[in-house]
Amino acid sequence: MQLIKIKPNRSRTILRLYTKDIKMNLYDVYPLNDIEITKASGNNVWDANGQKYLDLYGGHAVISIGHTNPHYVQRLTEQLNKVGFYSNSIKIPLQAQLAEKLGQVSGKTDYQLFLLNSGAEANENALKLASFYNGRKKIIAFKGAFHGRTSLVVAATDNPKIVAPVNETENITFLPFNDEQALADEFAKHGSEIAAVIIEGIQGVGGIKEASKSFLQKIRSLCDEHNAVYIADSVQCGYGRTGLFYSHDWAGVEADIYTMAKGMGNGFPIAGISIAPKFKPWHGQLGTTFGGNHLACAAALAVLEVIEKDNLMKNAEEVGAYLIEELKKFEQVKEVRGRGLMIGIELPEELAHVKKDLLFKHFVFTGEAKPNVIRLLPALNLTKEHADEFLKAFGELVK
Repeated sequence: MQLIKIKPNRSRTILRLYTKDIKMNLYDVYPLNDIEITKASGNNVWDANGQKYLDLYGGHAVISIGHTNPHYVQRLTEQLNKVGFYSNSIKIPLQAQLAEKLGQVSGKTDYQLFLLNSGAEANENALKLASFYNGRKKIIAFKGAFHGRTSLVVAATDNPKIVAPVNETENITFLPFNDEQALADEFAKHGSEIAAVIIEGIQGVGGIKEASKSFLQKIRSLCDEHNAVYIADSVQCGYGRTGLFYSHDWAGVEADIYTMAKGMGNGFPIAGISIAPKFKPWHGQLGTTFGGNHLACAAALAVLEVIEKDNLMKNAEEVGAYLIEELKKFEQVKEVRGRGLMIGIELPEELAHVKKDLLFKHFVFTGEAKPNVIRLLPALNLTKEHADEFLKAFGELVK
C-alpha cells in the first residue's frame, strides 16, 4: 500500500467535501407522535396543518396557568428586555420576591426557598440536604415511585431499566406504597440509619395512586420519632393541582422539604425546594449556575400571581371533582383515581387503543401510565366546557 502525503490545507478541504452531507442527529430516546405544535393558547394547541387540539396533558403537568397566558407573556417579555440572566454571585431581588409570594400562596411562610432548574435536581438536593442534616445515608422510597433520572434520585425510582450501574446503591430501600406496617417495621429495624423518606403525594408515572392520609401521617410521626427527614415530592402533584398547594396538605401534616418543578414555571425551566426552618444553611452547602435566574423568577412569579388572582386551586378542585364523578359513570372503566386535576383512568386491555384514538381521531392530548392508564394533567384553568368536550370524546370511544 502506498501512502500519499496530503498538505494540511488540502486535507481539510477533502474532509469538508466528505462531510458536507453529514449532519448531527438527535439522540433518539423519545417515542414521538408525528405532530408538530406551532401555536398554543389557553387549553388548546394547533399543529403545523392548523388542526386544533384540546390539551389535557399540559406537556406532562407543566402548563399550569394555560398556554401563552397574557400576564405570563408580559412578565417574561418585560424581564427579558431588562436582564435575562446573571449568576448567583450577585443579589437578585426577584428571588426574594418569589420566596415571599410562594410562602403566601403555599401557606409555608416560615420555610426557606432554594431555586433550581428541574424536578430531578430538586429531589437530588432535597436528599443531599437531608443527609447533611442528620449525617445518615439510608433513604426510604416506595414501589411505583418516580423521582427523576439522575444520580441518586434514579436509584430511588422504581424502574431498574433506567438505573445505570453507576447509579446503583444499597442506600435505597423500597417499601410497598401505603403499607403502614412495612414502614413501621423498617423504622424499628433501621431507624437510626434512615436519613429521609421521599414520597409523592400522588404517584404520577406509577399510575395516579394517592398516598392515604393515614400513611402520610405515619411518615410524619416516624420521621419525628427517629429524626429522619420527610421529603414531599410535589414535582407533579403539587403547585395547586389537587386543590391545595401541595397534595400532602390533604393529610394535615407538614413535610420537612417540599420539592417542586413542572407547573412552577408554566413551561419555563425552574424548580425549587421549600425547606423547613430547622435546616440551617451555610455558604457552599448547595449551589447551581442557572437556578433562580432573572427570567425563571419572572416566570414563576407570573404563575403564582395568576393562580392567586384567578383562584385556580379552587377551580382545579371543582373541575377535577366533576371530571372524576362523570368518569366513574362509565361502566367500561376499571377505576378512576386521583384528586383535582391529576386524574388516572384505568382501562381494560380491550380499550388500550383509547389514548391513541383520543389523540388522532378526537384531537385530545392526554398522558399515560403503563399498562392501560390514561392520565389527565391539564392546566389549572380548565373549564367545565373543556371537561365536557373530553367526556364526549371519551364516551364515544368506550361505548
